[in-house]
Amino acid sequence: MTTTQAGKGPQSEADREIIRKAAPRRGPGGGGGPFGGMGMPAEKSLNFGPSAKRLFGRLKPESLGVALVLLLAVVSVTFSVIGPKILGKATDTIFTGIIGKQLPLGLTKEQAIDAARARGQGTFADLLSGMNVVPGHGVDFTALGHVLLVVISLYIAASVFSWLQGYLLNGMVQRTVFRLRRDVEDKLNRLPLVYFDRQQRGEVLSRVTNDIDNISQSLQQSMSQLLTSLLTVVGVLVMMIVVSPLLAVIAVVAIPLSLVVTTVIAKRSQKLFVAQWRHTGALNGQIEEAFTGHSLVKVFGRQPEVEKTFEDKNDELYNASFGAQFVSGLIMPAMMFIGNLTYVAVAVVGGLRVASGAMSLGDVQAFIQYSRQFTQPLTQVASMANVLQSGVASAERVFELLDEQEQTAEVERAVPIASTAGRVEFEHVSFRYLPDTPLIEDLSLVAAPGQTVAIVGPTGAGKTTLVNLILRFYEIDSGRITLDGVDIREMTRGDLRSRIGMVLQDTWLFGGTIRENIAYGRPGATEEEILDAARATYVDRFVHSLPDGYDTVIDAEGSNVSAGEKQLLTIARAFLADPSLLILDEATSSVDTRTELLVQHAMAALRTDRTSFVIAHRLSTIRDADLILVMESGRIVEQGTHEQLLQAQGAYFRLYNAQFAGAVVDEEPVAPAGPVQR
Repeated sequence: MTTTQAGKGPQSEADREIIRKAAPRRGPGGGGGPFGGMGMPAEKSLNFGPSAKRLFGRLKPESLGVALVLLLAVVSVTFSVIGPKILGKATDTIFTGIIGKQLPLGLTKEQAIDAARARGQGTFADLLSGMNVVPGHGVDFTALGHVLLVVISLYIAASVFSWLQGYLLNGMVQRTVFRLRRDVEDKLNRLPLVYFDRQQRGEVLSRVTNDIDNISQSLQQSMSQLLTSLLTVVGVLVMMIVVSPLLAVIAVVAIPLSLVVTTVIAKRSQKLFVAQWRHTGALNGQIEEAFTGHSLVKVFGRQPEVEKTFEDKNDELYNASFGAQFVSGLIMPAMMFIGNLTYVAVAVVGGLRVASGAMSLGDVQAFIQYSRQFTQPLTQVASMANVLQSGVASAERVFELLDEQEQTAEVERAVPIASTAGRVEFEHVSFRYLPDTPLIEDLSLVAAPGQTVAIVGPTGAGKTTLVNLILRFYEIDSGRITLDGVDIREMTRGDLRSRIGMVLQDTWLFGGTIRENIAYGRPGATEEEILDAARATYVDRFVHSLPDGYDTVIDAEGSNVSAGEKQLLTIARAFLADPSLLILDEATSSVDTRTELLVQHAMAALRTDRTSFVIAHRLSTIRDADLILVMESGRIVEQGTHEQLLQAQGAYFRLYNAQFAGAVVDEEPVAPAGPVQR
């Protein structure tokens, strides 16, 4: 029996938050189809700092590896930055030998300097004063060879350590992304159905695939170069100060200038990268939706609208992507320009210092190399900024998914049920998708073990919602639903659903053999059990007409079997699962009349000795139901057998009269109360 009193149940705050956000397609006001549900994903400006910190925080399980990578990077960079200083000694050896060969043999360095000053060659004298020259002696090739050997050894060692660092870093990044994918998969399994009702499948797929792949590439590229570049900047800065504090000051001026340029450009590109990946998800959602309903698009001639929608979203993605890449791409040229200015300043001041004898030519050469090494990592850091921004933007989208409210937690101590007879009872159940939009209010009913309960009513009456509540796809607001006297909220979802079989109007088959699709209902089933299920549900009849029989591979869309054959396969799958409770949701609405008879016979075999809930618009399919429930606006307005409800001449009579007006008039079981509605 039902009443009209609305209940306000003890629903969890998490569930209420989910429902507040939701606009479910199957709920009131929902829309579906190839042109419905085109909502954009949530817009959220990139909060770069916290998102980047959280992303790199996922490397915490690799702490030991990170420390080893850091050590290898330090050693590699140390060897690399020492190289130019030692190589400068080779230049000094060559230059000193050339100058010494031009001086008369037998003079001391001081005598050569005094002679040059006496001839009015003061600049040459200053140059000699800063050199360790021996008049009359040429290049010391032995010393030169030793210097070059040391430099080559340093560079080889630096390369080896750098390779080891890259190898270890690659493994760390891939393991981190592996864990992220696993966490996302686990999260998807913990999300309530309402989340998927309000999200485009293409948008969810984009986060799981495109965004995670982008995170992987961004981490791989940015971490290696950023680590090496930052260490190189520090190492080179130390060496520049050792070589010449004056020139080091000139070079260091480039740092704040570079930071200002990078910051200004990066701020402009951040929002563009967020928009780029948001539009990518929207475009993926539109493509997935349009091609899923490709035949429907063709039938209704909606190609121009679909193409126009695609063009608009593609243009949005193009503009966002072009803007993000163009703006972030300005960083590299700007940094190169600043680096070239620094190079010119170092070359001019260094040349004057050599001429005055304050520095050796080798030190100037080393410093010029350092200035290049100094600006190059700054340029690399700048070029990695756009990669890192893109990766963090993708990470934020993935973190949004990971932060979604989950379905209510399982009970800590679930009530076990040894065997299920199949008695289902609704006790004053109330439920609503949206807080201020009632759907089911104070509903009570009992389905006795072995009964077939049919649920009929107009679209939006709450028929499918009713069975979804039994499956705990949604949590009720108040009241309770029991299975053999046990509140289903005191059972684990896995235990509950393992006792329920479901056959939907929309058949779902995966790319595999017919045998594998049937066995999906119960993994580990024997060959004979699979064949018995196929025979009982009339699958065996058409399988033998296929080239490979039960080994026939069904393609991804199931296009090599008919709609009726696909429905029979789903029934065979449910039959093999041997559930105690069966739910049939419009299972015959998409098949022809002849196939419907086979499906009905198959369902009759499936319903034997099981409590069954049958949702049907074709009232001819539920005449033999033990109990028929007529729902309107979430309430049961009538219940009884087929004959009883016709005699009552109520809502069921009107529905039946609308479908079978001719049969009602001919048989005239009762006099119609009003005009026949067509």
